[in-house]
Amino acid sequence: MYMNNRAKKTRFIAVTSGKGGVGKSTISSNLAYIMASAGVKVGIFDADIGLANLDVMFNVSVKKNILHLLKGEAALEEILIEIMPNLILIPGESGEEILNYSDAAVFEQFMKEAQVLNDLDVLIIDTGAGISKNTQLFLQAADDVIVVTVPDPAAIADAYATVKVAARERDDMYMLFNQVSNENEARSIFERIHKVAMGNIRDDLSLEYLGKINADSKVASSVKQRALFTKTFSSSVPSSDIRSIARVLVKKLERQVYVKPKESGIAGLFKRLREQF
Repeated sequence: MYMNNRAKKTRFIAVTSGKGGVGKSTISSNLAYIMASAGVKVGIFDADIGLANLDVMFNVSVKKNILHLLKGEAALEEILIEIMPNLILIPGESGEEILNYSDAAVFEQFMKEAQVLNDLDVLIIDTGAGISKNTQLFLQAADDVIVVTVPDPAAIADAYATVKVAARERDDMYMLFNQVSNENEARSIFERIHKVAMGNIRDDLSLEYLGKINADSKVASSVKQRALFTKTFSSSVPSSDIRSIARVLVKKLERQVYVKPKESGIAGLFKRLREQF
């Protein structure tokens, strides 16, 4: 019970990227697993409209997904998949039909049923890559935004473009560097992006380095096997990297403020999303 009629505030973490193929969904799924293993109640929402693939990452069978909810063919509770204790998946839709619902209707339907998820500590939102309207809505409404990139010039340019567009509506973001050779490489790329951002986007932008994940063949091997590398290769450097990133995010949770019930939980997120229309 929380005092003074106040409720726990679910923290919303949006994971995004400037382009596909940089490991965004792999990072989202493994981060969710590590946080859930540490006792954090985690939900992960596959919000990559039309290109959902987290069911593959978790190697689970999906009978009904977000599209069934939006069409009125299933309740939100019916589409949830328990991956493990403390971890549930809200499966997305990988077909084109979902695009017909990618407007206010998505959020209105969620608003009606979102209370079933209000006991979550964290909802990780695996967004689509790029700077589409749908992706930007999630980036605006989230408490934390993590922009993932790799040390490739095109990917770095696209990540910068994502930061630039998102900075129109928010003044704080994290950057995470995947498939790097070491910490120095990741830090070096971040410093270059940070310098350009401060000079060309806005000088009050809080762009922070969140961490890196080393390049390792074990990660690609796990993806092919539909397995989480943090589970299959728990002692690998990439697994250690993910745990370090999770620790930073959990520390933010520990400093979490409590809010009025109407502002808390999943309904609070979709209230913020609806206000963007």
